[in-house]
Order: sequence, then C-alpha cells, then structure tokens
Amino acid sequence: MSKVFKKTSGNGHIALYLGKRDFVDNVDSVEVVDGVIKVDPAGLNGRKVYVYLACAFRYGSDDLDVMGLSFRRDIWIQRVQVYPPTGESTTKTPMQEFLLKKVGDQGYPFSFQIPADLPCSVSLQPGPNDSGKACGVDFEVKGYLANAPNNADEVIEKKDTCRLMVRKIQFAPANNKAGPKAEVTKQFLMTDKPVHLEASIEKEIYYHGDPIKINVKINNETSKIVKKITVSVEQLTNVVLYSSDTYTKSVCSEEFGETINSNSTFEKTFQITPLLSNNKEKRGLSVDGRLKDEDTHLASTTL
Repeated sequence: MSKVFKKTSGNGHIALYLGKRDFVDNVDSVEVVDGVIKVDPAGLNGRKVYVYLACAFRYGSDDLDVMGLSFRRDIWIQRVQVYPPTGESTTKTPMQEFLLKKVGDQGYPFSFQIPADLPCSVSLQPGPNDSGKACGVDFEVKGYLANAPNNADEVIEKKDTCRLMVRKIQFAPANNKAGPKAEVTKQFLMTDKPVHLEASIEKEIYYHGDPIKINVKINNETSKIVKKITVSVEQLTNVVLYSSDTYTKSVCSEEFGETINSNSTFEKTFQITPLLSNNKEKRGLSVDGRLKDEDTHLASTTL
C-alpha cells in the first residue's frame, strides 16, 4: 500500500486514518468503510471518542446562509463509540491490520456498512464565479470528542474533531447485451413521403473516456436533400428534494456534413466521446463526487 490518508484534530488528541477514500457500490452491496482512529487518552478529560459516517445532500452554498439556515441535510448517518472500547469483538479487516501496525497501541478500528440504496457521490458543477462547496451528495467520516454520541445541547469544538471526505462510486458490471435502438419517422411540409431515421449503439455500458459509436440509417423518401446530421449526448439529472426536478444538459454535440439525396438511403457509423474536460464552464452539470485536489468525471449513471 503506497498511501495512507490521515487527518488530525486541532488539539492533536485524535487522528483519523483511512487506507482509501473511494468505496465501490456493486449495485447489491457496497464496500465496507474501514479505518482506524488514534487516541491520546491524556487529552480527553473524561470524554469519549466517537466516529460517524454521514451521507448528506447540500442544496445551497454557504454564502446563502444569512438567517442561520443550513442548506445541508443528512440523508443517512451512523455513529460508533471507539474509545473507551465497548467490548464488542469484531474481526479486523486486512486494511485495519495494516493501519494498526502504522498507528501503534493507541489505534482503535472502526467500520461502517453503507446501505445499497443510498445515492453515489455526485456534485453539481459550479460556475466560474461561484464560491463555497458545490451542491450535491457527499460522504464524510468524522471523529470527535464528546460526552454523548448525539446530544443536541452539547457544543463540540472544531479543535475536537477530525474529518475526511470519502466517495461512494458506481461499479458498472460488464455485459454483452446489445445497445438500444431508436427509430423515428418525420413528415415535412410540402412533401408527400417521410424521412425514416434509425440510430443504434453497440453496447449498453460505456466507461469514462470510451468513444461511443452510433450507427445511423436513413431512408429519405422525400424530394428534399438532407445536408447535415447532428449527433449529441445529453445528461439527465434528477434532483429530488421537496419535488422532483429533471435537468437536461448537452455534454457532447457534433455536426457532420453528410448529403443524402432525395429517394435514397444512407448508412454510416459516427463516433463521439463525451468528456468533462470539454464541459468545464457548464454550471449545474452533474459530475462524480470530487475530492480535494483531485479531478473527476462526468457523473456516472446510477444503476
């Protein structure tokens, strides 16, 4: 293992250790979030050490908070007491064994099982002049010192906490199913007969960066001449909060100067590749969850 992710509290009494920050959603189950927290008992002053994993939906930026309102809602949260140990015997994962060797005797393991029905990490791409955290769904592992695990009246100082963002990412199982096919017939003014268009792709699932090949068949029965063909990929995002809203944005569009004479047929395969690098300025585009100082992709389809 080449890299360990670590975050220490402001007072230095606790520190989070994770071996990775991406956890794969395999559709029917999600990888266990396992880590270790290092505890210095001398600085606790009778308090206990807790760790939680939270999935939250942020639907507004921090600068909109003008009346004490929080534009962040917890979708799911789970807490465990790490120190003093509760006495429950749990089997340590290979990752935790590795981290405990690094941390030493002051290390205590923790683990969380993310439900399979939670959304994957996703964020809405901010505009060039937007500030603050992006809207979207994120996952956070947080260690903190407190007298009780979840007491609304207890004030937990920032110096008594340490946190690391993690991602739940979608795994797409490979399959050999044929891709979808669509047909449309268009009737134009001043023509007796229509144009038939059929488009199909070779497979159902494409990975980030894969070129998409679109097979196009046209039967032009009209007296008109077809002068160009446009092929585009659109992203559909469903945002569910108080109501369900669907946003459609084009992430790739190319125009091909193909001529199809009247009363003739045409068949050709076109190739396009949707990439986030070509859509950096599009505000509100859905992208896979972004960790600090790391690039990401256009949002994966949720299975």
